[in-house]
Amino acid sequence: MIGVIGLGNMGLSMAINLQQKGESVLGYDISSYSQEKAKQENIVLCDTLAELIKQSRVLILSLPKAEHVLETCLSTQGIIAHPKNGLLVVDTSTSTPEASRQIAQIFCDKGMTFVDAPVSGGPAGAISGTMSMVVGSSEQAYKEITPILDKMSAKHLRVGEVGAGNITKLGNNLLVAANLLLVAEMVSMAARSGVDSQAFLRGVNQGSGRSAVSEINFEKWILSQAYDSGFSMGLMRKDVALAQNLLHDNLVLSQQVTRLWRDSLTLKDELDFNAIVQTVDEELFKKY
Repeated sequence: MIGVIGLGNMGLSMAINLQQKGESVLGYDISSYSQEKAKQENIVLCDTLAELIKQSRVLILSLPKAEHVLETCLSTQGIIAHPKNGLLVVDTSTSTPEASRQIAQIFCDKGMTFVDAPVSGGPAGAISGTMSMVVGSSEQAYKEITPILDKMSAKHLRVGEVGAGNITKLGNNLLVAANLLLVAEMVSMAARSGVDSQAFLRGVNQGSGRSAVSEINFEKWILSQAYDSGFSMGLMRKDVALAQNLLHDNLVLSQQVTRLWRDSLTLKDELDFNAIVQTVDEELFKKY
């Protein structure tokens, strides 16, 4: 049995995907709204965390922030209050390496295993099982969870011991944050020099400057003005701030990117994260 803790957009999509692929799934969330959504998708819910742990061999966490992961795992009413020898806890949240390592050590002393496995791909990737995952774990733990990861993702990779998954994910998200701004500047430059934005991107995307941002984000969510990727400004600002905590002083370009995101507060947290391009050229990328 697989228990999923956190049934928001990502967690519920993961639960649905696993259930559709033949896994027995239980869900748990303190939000009545999320509970109702899960029931509509025929996900069986547990009333208490203790009940979920008792019935599960693997727990998957999908939570907004590191503090939620710490509370769920280590509070007096969290997982640690109901230790179960051999339990595997896979945290798909984007958290901090410090939090992951702290939890892993405490769980280890109770015979439980904690793995950080943050994901990319959004709700669409979660429900289709096409996400990518970077995993921080022992080799043995990675081997044990691989059959589940195979169902959850198109690509997964162990990048080191516990904490390494979050470091890699934060680095990845900072690259995306930077690339959104840089590609937006180049599209703006081209447009104001008389080159059609889509034609410019087609040219870039057959050259060495291409990226996932230029190939996917701009066509799917920005130039279409859809801005509905499922990942918010607030969540990306959170990830950028976490990445900043890992930067040393001479990484000046990365430091500048974090400042630009920090100063983007005119764009509300609930907006799509691709809306950051509005800070480069509001007229060209207008939606909000």
